[in-house]
Amino acid sequence: MEKTDPQKLRRGWTTGACATAAVKAALDALWGQGAPARVTITLPRGETPDFLIYDLITGDNWAEAAVVKDAGDDPDVTHGAVIRARVAPAKPGQGVFFVAGDGVGTVTKPGLPIPVGQPAINPVPRQMIKGVVHEAAATYVQSADVIVTISVEDGAALAEKTWNPRLGIKGGLSILGTTGIVRPFSCSAWIASIHRGIDVARAEGLTHVAGCTGATSEKVVQGLFDLSDGAMLDMGDFAGGMLKYLARNPIDRVTIGGGIGKLTKLAQGARDLHSGRSQVDFDVLADWLEDPEVDNMNTALQVFEKHGEVMSSMVAEKAREQAIQILRGAPISVDIVVIDRKGEIIAQAQ
Repeated sequence: MEKTDPQKLRRGWTTGACATAAVKAALDALWGQGAPARVTITLPRGETPDFLIYDLITGDNWAEAAVVKDAGDDPDVTHGAVIRARVAPAKPGQGVFFVAGDGVGTVTKPGLPIPVGQPAINPVPRQMIKGVVHEAAATYVQSADVIVTISVEDGAALAEKTWNPRLGIKGGLSILGTTGIVRPFSCSAWIASIHRGIDVARAEGLTHVAGCTGATSEKVVQGLFDLSDGAMLDMGDFAGGMLKYLARNPIDRVTIGGGIGKLTKLAQGARDLHSGRSQVDFDVLADWLEDPEVDNMNTALQVFEKHGEVMSSMVAEKAREQAIQILRGAPISVDIVVIDRKGEIIAQAQ
């Protein structure tokens, strides 16, 4: 199968960048000479993309503009989402005041970069929005005291496909982005969500968290240790990303659960367990099991079918050793749980 050239993949724009563009268009409509068809904003690293304004309406001393999010070639659940911003004058001295409209969540748990009770609009998007408010206020000789309401059409439904519910963000999506740019398949958003999950778990005083490679292993591990939803980190393939962050932000105990294939890769030193970015080394497996026939096998499951618990227990122990190595001496105890496709535990290392 021919691999896609990452250099040819089209980049997109974060929800934070889209919200900023919508705010600028709304302010132009409120204070300027009419409704702009496009607006240009400056991103944190100096890029100056322009955005098509999808919709713009005005009322009695308010204006609202919308931008359709284009995530480029990234498989982002918010691709195509309509991001709206309504602006209206605030009380003198209030500054830029943020409100969560329909489809934008509210923070309900500590540990996130936004305080509890605040709209889930992250710090960099807030800075970007404040920047365009002050710029427009200077251009049109207006007060920069503005109420900014951000909403996302169908945002509550979209949020159910993200990690927001576990992070304690209720009612909708987060407005995200540190650079304003979505780079296709960069995986940065997923890893950032793992980090936020750890932050929230620490803030809640949890002493045991778990990261699993998929839904089946997650269900088994959660039931095995009677863990809360907040303790379940959405690790996926990013074992290294989770463990490196835990090394700097420790929690007493972490359990890693997954199938035999992905945990064999972790046991062999892989940090990213995705099939396109790491592979099982059957030469190494053959040496571990002292069985030259393993070198000609195609999958870790095939090896397990021949060697059974001997193989799975070895993988569990070696995966634990690798996890401890990544943690670099952090005071964290590590469990490994290896699970088959039926949801049965085939090995544990504690």
